[in-house]
Amino acid sequence: MVVCGDDALAHRIAAELAEVYRQNVVLVAPAGGGPDASGSRVRVQHGDRTPPDEPTLAEAGVRRAQALALLYEDDEVNLRAAFLARRLNPHIRLVLRMYNRNLGRRMTELLDQARVQGPAADEGRDATTIVLSDADTAAPALAATAVVGTRKVVQADGLLLRAAERIPGGPGEAADPGLVTLALLSSTRSDPAGADGSDRSGRLAPRLLPDDAEVEAAAGHGTVVLEAVSHEPVRPRRRESRGASPRELLSPRVRWALAGVCAAVVALTVTSAVTTGDHLLHAAYVTLLDLFAIGDPAIGEPTARQVLQLLAGLLGLALLPLLIAGALEALGAYRSAAALRRPPRGLSGHVVLLGLGRVGTRVLVRLHELGVPVVCVEDDPEARGVAHARTLRVPVVLGDVTQEGVLEAAKVHRARALLALTSADTTNLEAVLYARTLNPDLLVALRLYDDDFASTVYRTLRAAHPDALTRSRSVSTLAAPAFATAMMGRQILGAIAVERRVLVFAALDIAGQPQFEGRTVAEAFRPGAWRIVALDTGGTGPEEDAEGTEAPGLLWDLHPGYVLHPGDRVVVAATRAGLAELLDRTGATPEPRPQG
Repeated sequence: MVVCGDDALAHRIAAELAEVYRQNVVLVAPAGGGPDASGSRVRVQHGDRTPPDEPTLAEAGVRRAQALALLYEDDEVNLRAAFLARRLNPHIRLVLRMYNRNLGRRMTELLDQARVQGPAADEGRDATTIVLSDADTAAPALAATAVVGTRKVVQADGLLLRAAERIPGGPGEAADPGLVTLALLSSTRSDPAGADGSDRSGRLAPRLLPDDAEVEAAAGHGTVVLEAVSHEPVRPRRRESRGASPRELLSPRVRWALAGVCAAVVALTVTSAVTTGDHLLHAAYVTLLDLFAIGDPAIGEPTARQVLQLLAGLLGLALLPLLIAGALEALGAYRSAAALRRPPRGLSGHVVLLGLGRVGTRVLVRLHELGVPVVCVEDDPEARGVAHARTLRVPVVLGDVTQEGVLEAAKVHRARALLALTSADTTNLEAVLYARTLNPDLLVALRLYDDDFASTVYRTLRAAHPDALTRSRSVSTLAAPAFATAMMGRQILGAIAVERRVLVFAALDIAGQPQFEGRTVAEAFRPGAWRIVALDTGGTGPEEDAEGTEAPGLLWDLHPGYVLHPGDRVVVAATRAGLAELLDRTGATPEPRPQG
């Protein structure tokens, strides 16, 4: 694997490939470009030319490499290097970091057309071009942090899954199995030493992909289970309308004033009918004429009639400014409905999202897809995410988050989580500290660029608020697993750490897999090596085609007796050695060493 870049993302991807996937990596980066990613499997080649020229790529071994990641912040630099690499090695898999997604899609087609067909297909190599954005790849983990407080997530068929650690409630009790039990942890309720994550901690070392008998025998041990990331709304969401609702048109004061005027008109009408003996409808008509100052003067009329006319005139004078105020408020409400929504009254249990830049916008879309109520805060009305929030009908508070009253307007005191994703570390930190004064139990996740600073902030916030969840994230840390996964090929969906070991998720076709083809799901399960966790019902399995009852997607509750057919496609959880055997890479990929 060859990784080229000029910032922390390149170093993190190189480390991910070496530590998680046990790949040999050549990192081409300028001196001092990021954290040290050197190791037994990473060779650092310092290159100050941007984009890298042909001698630099040749020295890095691009002609023999399986995949190349181009991670410079300039799209043009990445494209120029991609064309050069495709010429040097037509069969190399390319992973490009692109900010312009439309240009990236077009360049993917062009670079794939530039491949030389033939030998790559014979070798079974995936020589495609994959374009990713660090904002897009970091968004799912940030959204999962806001919903469930963890970033150990895997995406499959548009579904966001997380690996959740479950500790049993009491001695001898079994933890909730979720969708599937992925691992048995070393820690137990009576053996807290297991929580340090060492393979030798606790009475038993962590065991990956155990069978049902092992899970039952290990009652009392913590487990890692797979579950879908979802959100339960605090209350049923109201149906959104295109315009403003009647309650949003007028403020409570104006509504109460109008109600008072109506009550006064009714009182005058009744009084007029009683004193003059007129019919109630005629009395109401005369009262309205007096109210709008278009009735004849009550000269020669009884005193009660004259008094009522004077009172109606005074009421009419009060009604005029009230009507003007109502009209102005209604106009403002309609303009706001066409522009930005305000946080609704009584909102609680929502996520406050600070910053609607590139990353914030992607996170907003992901949270909206999960059905999580969101209130955004942005100081620039022309930011790219403001228009997107308007389209999604998401409330937005315009203002500087460091100014008093802005977070209050976003109702952070009733929020469940705060995501501080602006481009300034100090702004994010200040907003989090102030939000914690308003809501000490608030789950906070802040984006920080400097990793050392992030670690210091995390420890300090955890010490100051031990009962509240605190997460500090850098985009490079969250995006690196997705880029590393792309370099491994489209089959790999992601990897999840279990203490100091790793589980890899992959999408595999049953055809050509002797370990699966013609076997039942239970027979295909090999404890400690691999386990089928889902079936792609959009495949061409004969049973689904015959009955037509399965909607396209992933079926997670798979019957153990289901027979796997050559046309099926499945999602597999496997150890690194198990996946290497399934992909016939045992000769090239050893068992991964435990992660630090």
